[in-house]
Amino acid sequence: MAAVCDLDAPDAASADPDGAQAWIDHNLRLNDILTVGTHNSYHLRTFPEIRAIMQRAAPERWWHLDYAHPPLVDQLEDGARGLELDVIYDPDGGRYAHPMGLTHARLPEDPAYVAAMSKPGFKVLHIQDFDFRSTVLTYVEGLTIIRDWSRAHRRHVPILITMNTNDSKSRTRGGVDGLPFTEEAYDALDAEIRSVFSPDELITPDDVRGDYPTLREAVLARGWPRLGEARGRVLLAIDEGPAHLAAYRGARQSLEGRVCFVNADEASPMAGYITLNEHADTPRIRAAVEAGFVVRTRADAETIEARSGDVTRRDAALASGAQYVWTDYRHPEPGLTDYQVRLPDGAIAVSNPVRAAGKCAGIPLE
Repeated sequence: MAAVCDLDAPDAASADPDGAQAWIDHNLRLNDILTVGTHNSYHLRTFPEIRAIMQRAAPERWWHLDYAHPPLVDQLEDGARGLELDVIYDPDGGRYAHPMGLTHARLPEDPAYVAAMSKPGFKVLHIQDFDFRSTVLTYVEGLTIIRDWSRAHRRHVPILITMNTNDSKSRTRGGVDGLPFTEEAYDALDAEIRSVFSPDELITPDDVRGDYPTLREAVLARGWPRLGEARGRVLLAIDEGPAHLAAYRGARQSLEGRVCFVNADEASPMAGYITLNEHADTPRIRAAVEAGFVVRTRADAETIEARSGDVTRRDAALASGAQYVWTDYRHPEPGLTDYQVRLPDGAIAVSNPVRAAGKCAGIPLE
């Protein structure tokens, strides 16, 4: 049964703030929350000269990439509790240090960028060669920023960090193709995450699975950690399709020993987290959330809602039951509309509208 925050219940704490928060932490679980995060949280607009090339090549689509986010710390301070850091594999370093878009646009290289991108390890970027600008260049850098902020704010609700694992071919002449995400590459990804976070700062599939044979069985039968246990911690999810997920899973039954959750459908033994981004997914989101899964969805995409001001998709996402709602616009974009995605009254997290419809007597969870 879904947890419902009823502060008048016989076992509930008194309505003083400390007592209410203690009751909430004990009675609600990780999947009983609703919070807002950001899509492609690292993303910066590409250089105007490269944007002009993109406009000529794709006049109907270039503006889909015309958005930017502030630094990760600023987003966390502003209340974002979901972040996306897309990664590309670079075990030897330097593979993506010289974007061909700079050459095509006749722009000089930045020595600091080249130096950072020359280090071995995963890099954070959207599309190599032309949409590569990021507030953080290496995955370890981005994770370290999140970890340090988390350590200084131990009462935050669990932060979801998602990622696409980019191994696509370059989209520009003379560019560099991504390296494949093999099981070895995913082993290296897990190792980078564990190099930054201690075990007690992570929520992993094994933490949720416990003694159950599969993650799915644990989620459906026992559920996620209580909110009090999940505060101050992060969970990570790989948002990819079957081929990538097969490589991450390897010979495992249900992500044993892995750091990240994966975008697995409801019937998979790996099921625990699901990405369901489309407005048409709303009935499936609700059913998945009611069953016990954690879902991420999107309130907007490709700058469309911010340009039109249409809040239909946003409002549906916030009411769908998805625990984490992604946006490119936690604040309105100057020059567009007043579109933004925030929870009412400045709340960072509230009780889930599907699983904890009592709203905890209006008390924010953070």
